[in-house]
Amino acid sequence: MTFTKKAEGVAKEKKKGGFRETVLLLVLGVGIALLLQAFVIGSFYIPSESMENTLQINDRVFVNKLSGKPERGDIVVFKGWDGEDTIKRVIGVGGDKVVCCDKQRRITVNGTPLDEESYLYPDDYPSGDKFDVTVPAGKLWLMGDHRSASFDSRGHAKEPGRGFISEDDVIGKAVVRYWPLSRGYLFSRPETFDKVK
Repeated sequence: MTFTKKAEGVAKEKKKGGFRETVLLLVLGVGIALLLQAFVIGSFYIPSESMENTLQINDRVFVNKLSGKPERGDIVVFKGWDGEDTIKRVIGVGGDKVVCCDKQRRITVNGTPLDEESYLYPDDYPSGDKFDVTVPAGKLWLMGDHRSASFDSRGHAKEPGRGFISEDDVIGKAVVRYWPLSRGYLFSRPETFDKVK
């Protein structure tokens, strides 16, 4: 009789301990997830057609918030001209001279023409607007991949900031399109940007 009561007591203590461990692990897991979301990885929803066909409306991407300084060709999420989270491609970084367009209607960066066929929206021109800008230090010149449907640096060029976005406004670099699953894709910088000096 005494042995049975002791065994029941031990079993109850084990149940209490198991429950406490489960709650602790759950709280710890949620805490780690929130820290990752705040400082390391972010999930962003695509609301517009400005990055088609690379990103379509309702796509979702993971963004690396610790990716370091943005480079030409990166797809970045940043605090946009209107203060909203925005996603575009980096075309020029501080010190770059970005011009549209050469005789073949290509954008050039520091005199090097970009071959944008791999990401530019089919049958879209690199830009319908002509421009010739030198990107200030610490700033970026950003454009959508669906140029005729993207209100990007070109559309803000006559505003006080002249269309440039500060590197400090970049939230992170898009690393993977994870939704929809059928279109999952790991992003990489287009090779054309490797030729730019």
